[in-house]
Amino acid sequence: MAKIQPMGLIETMSGKVCTHSDVYFRTNKRNGNVSSGKMCNPYQGAPSANQTAVRTKFASAVASAKAILAATASDVEQTNYNKKVAYTASYDANRSFGGTLFNFVMKKEYALLTAGV
Repeated sequence: MAKIQPMGLIETMSGKVCTHSDVYFRTNKRNGNVSSGKMCNPYQGAPSANQTAVRTKFASAVASAKAILAATASDVEQTNYNKKVAYTASYDANRSFGGTLFNFVMKKEYALLTAGV
């Protein structure tokens, strides 16, 4: 993966070079780093049992993160709202994490699912 220092004329870059390209760019909005990558040799076969299990955990972590971040103080069930407050405070205190709040929450929820196995 390459690191790019954009000039003042081009502040951010994201997406693919063109629709059929396997090279992509992304800009980290938190720290301003721009990086590029290439999708090499994607797997074409049917998913194995382990791959299906990981995909299921990932989908569950994404659903949990969406529910947590959508929670409000006026909800009857406060569990997700309490998690949201705790995760937001932890995210704000953790300046070394380069991703978004959603990525941070998703990573924590996925770790909880993986630890429970």
